[in-house]
Amino acid sequence: MTRPFDLNLRHLRALGQVIAQGSLNRAAEAAGLSQPALTQGLAKLEKQLGVTLFDRHSDGVTPSAAGTALAERVARAFDQLAAATRRSARGGTRGFARPELLMTATQLDAFLHFADAQGFAGAAAASGMSQPAVHRSVRELEQVCATPLAERRGRGMALTPAGRTLARGVRLAASEIAAGIAEARGDEGVGGRIAIGAMPLSRALLLPHSLAQFLREEPRTVVDVVEGSWRELVDPLLDGIIDIMVGALRDDCPPGVEQVPLFTDRLAIFGRRGHPLAGGAVDLDTLAAQSWVVGPVGTPLRAHWEALFAGRALPSVPIECGSVMVIRGLLVQSDLLTLLSPDQVALEVGAGMLERIGPQLPGAVRTIGISTRAGWRPTASQARMIDMLHRASKETRLHKNG
Repeated sequence: MTRPFDLNLRHLRALGQVIAQGSLNRAAEAAGLSQPALTQGLAKLEKQLGVTLFDRHSDGVTPSAAGTALAERVARAFDQLAAATRRSARGGTRGFARPELLMTATQLDAFLHFADAQGFAGAAAASGMSQPAVHRSVRELEQVCATPLAERRGRGMALTPAGRTLARGVRLAASEIAAGIAEARGDEGVGGRIAIGAMPLSRALLLPHSLAQFLREEPRTVVDVVEGSWRELVDPLLDGIIDIMVGALRDDCPPGVEQVPLFTDRLAIFGRRGHPLAGGAVDLDTLAAQSWVVGPVGTPLRAHWEALFAGRALPSVPIECGSVMVIRGLLVQSDLLTLLSPDQVALEVGAGMLERIGPQLPGAVRTIGISTRAGWRPTASQARMIDMLHRASKETRLHKNG
C-alpha cells in the first residue's frame, strides 16, 4: 500500500508544471530541477503507483487521466499546506515566502507522528524513525515556518497553537494526496479506505443498511467506522481523520463544516413491554411522575427531553447515560422511561421487548444528515458511499412506514 508521504513532494509538485508546460525540459526549468532528475522522478512515481502519468511523444508530453487526477489532488494538497502555514505564521516572525514548497515528505510524516504521539519517543516508535530523526524533522519545520511548533509541558511535549494548525493542514494535505493515489489508480488499484464518523442515531439502522449495500458494490474498499458524539467527531472531521460524519445536524453549524439533510426524525418515549403506562392515555403530568434514563446535561437529546417538560419540575433521572445500548438494557429490566429515536430501538420494538409510550410528541423533531468539510471533494468511492446513505435513508423510511 502506497502512503501519501511515500511519494516525493518535489516530484509531485512538478506534475503541474509538466502539464502546464507540455515539455519535460521547460517543466524541469520551472520546477528548479534538471531534466534527468525530473525524468527519473516521474518514472519513480509511475513505478510506485503502477500507472502511466504522462504519454511521451516527439513534440512533448501530455498527461494521462491518472496524471491529471493526481496533479489536481496535489495542487489541493499544497493549497492546504499553504493555508496552514499562513495561519500558523500570524503574529510570528517573518519567514520564507512559500514555506510549503520547502517541506519534505519525511518531515511531514515525522511531524504527524509527533503530533499524534505528543512526544519524540512515541513518534519514533510509531514511525520506525529514530528519535533524533523525528526531532530533526520537527525542528526543520519550525525553521521553515519561522515559528515554534512544539513546546515542553511538564515532562512531555505539546503542540503550540501554530503546531496544531500545521498538523491539521498536513493531515488534510495527506488526505488529498491519498485521494489522488486512489483516483490515479482507478479500477486497477486497491479500493482504498473511507472513514465515517457515526453519531448515535445513525448506528442502529441507517449506517448498517447503507454499509451492507456499499460492500456489495465496493468489496475492496475498507470502511472505518468511528463512533462518537458530535463534539467528539467534529474535530477529527475538520482534521481529515474522518471523511464523513452521519447523525443529527446542528442548527449552529461551525465554520468549515457543510451539512446535507437526509431525513427528519421524530423522537418518541419508550418503555418495556407491559410497562404500567403502555397502551393507555398518558399526559405530561403522568410522564413527569415517572423515573427516566436520559443522556447527560448539555446533549441535544437531553435538551429535547427537558423541553418536553418546559414550565414544570423535571422528572426524576436516577441514571444519566449516553449509551443507547445500556439504555435499551435498562428499559427491558425496569420501569424506567427514555426519549429516543424509533430507529435506535427498532430491533427491540420489533422483537416485542420495548414499546412506545404515550402520544406522538409535538416539536421533538431532529434533522438527520451528513456533515463534511467545506470544500471537500470526495473520491469516487466516497461519493458512492454518500449515494448509499441517501438511498438507505429513503429505504429505511419506507420500511418503517410501510
